[in-house]
Amino acid sequence: MTTIEPGALGKTNRINLLFDFYEPLLTEKQRTFLKYYFHDDYTLGEIAAEFEISRQAIYEHIKRAEQALEGYEEKLGLLSRHETVRSLIYELETAVTRMTGQGDDKERLLGLVKALKQAEGSE
Repeated sequence: MTTIEPGALGKTNRINLLFDFYEPLLTEKQRTFLKYYFHDDYTLGEIAAEFEISRQAIYEHIKRAEQALEGYEEKLGLLSRHETVRSLIYELETAVTRMTGQGDDKERLLGLVKALKQAEGSE
């Protein structure tokens, strides 16, 4: 049975989100190994067997890819911006939903919130 270290799920989620934003900036090997490891949940040994290279080589490729993703995020901040926009949309939607007696204005604002969510890709 595999034990999951604390924070491993959070790290996996973060890498997957960073991958969604920065995949085109990675090398083909980095994309392939990250997909196998983080998306498809292969072990280092399984990936190594598939590509006929050592587990250590796979580990090094994955570590470099993780560092590259974090470096892109540090410079470009796309994930941070995405999370901020999603949070603001949620706050706006909550505030508009709590409005009372505004009728057409409230419905128009909710329509705009929905349009923002669609444009941002969170709906």
